[in-house]
Amino acid sequence: MRDASPFLSASLEACLLRLDGEHPGAVLRRLNDEGLDRPPLPGGGSTLERWRALAAVGAHDLSVAKLYEGHTDALAILAEAGAPHDDQSATWGTWCAEPTDARVLLRREGDGRYLLDGRKAWCSGAHDVSHAVVSCWNAAGEAVLAAVDLRQSGVRVTDDGWAAVGMAGSRSVDVLFDRARAVPLGGPGFYVGRAGFWHGGAGVAACWFGAATALAGALRARVAGQADPHRLAQLGEVTVALQGSAALMREAAAAIDRAPGADAMALALSVRLSVEASAALVLAQAGRALGPGPMCKDPRMARLFADLPVFIRQSHAERDQAALGRLVADTREAPWTL
Repeated sequence: MRDASPFLSASLEACLLRLDGEHPGAVLRRLNDEGLDRPPLPGGGSTLERWRALAAVGAHDLSVAKLYEGHTDALAILAEAGAPHDDQSATWGTWCAEPTDARVLLRREGDGRYLLDGRKAWCSGAHDVSHAVVSCWNAAGEAVLAAVDLRQSGVRVTDDGWAAVGMAGSRSVDVLFDRARAVPLGGPGFYVGRAGFWHGGAGVAACWFGAATALAGALRARVAGQADPHRLAQLGEVTVALQGSAALMREAAAAIDRAPGADAMALALSVRLSVEASAALVLAQAGRALGPGPMCKDPRMARLFADLPVFIRQSHAERDQAALGRLVADTREAPWTL
């Protein structure tokens, strides 16, 4: 694996500016070519730098961020599984949604090969990436994980499963596997049982956060030099919300780096719920302050206003709130203690 340290978000942002307007898949491949697709692994002492990279991509284009987050998460999973991958030009997806009507089975043949069969839904970037980490089920009905090269005859990428205007560039379609060769990663339960599962869950929120800061930046630019009390109040409310989420993200990143093997579920849920709430607030207040102009006449802003509401629905909303509440109720010290 290429050396990812130091990983400079400024270099990433400069590259994204050069690629503005390119298709998300093409952007991911260029970032790969330039070695900007490998931010520090979570829990290695630079988790905040990793999240800054994800936020930078989210601020640029959320469809690109969806592909970039999936690629970087797959690389982190492969590293945690101790799985070698020599093809440095490979671009990866992480496809681990498990709707009941789309399941993939992993079975071992008599010659030792592992094969995948079934339909996988919510496959972001399926038309663009070369490999994927896929959640699946073994013959015993256990949840397992596998790596698969998508450039083989046993894989068919469809155009089914995505009708949204928001996040259209991510093309999160269904993929069909028919005796596709695969490599198991870890054992049963590895995907959700590893420490990095929740590190990755918080990383998704960094993409949401980046997009929210881009909207806040547009509001700030609009308000600069004006004395409009309503827009100033809207900017103030947005500022407080984003500051709170940023502080929580910094605290969570530091805690993950101090104890990378610890259960980070509560931290990740707090980060995700905080950023989701901040993003929703920014969408509402920036929309009220800026009016319809940016949504209708500025292509980049129009994409942000369309993409962010779709992307943050990757949150499980009240289910995540209930899960966090259960964890807090069972702890000795309240997490809000100063």
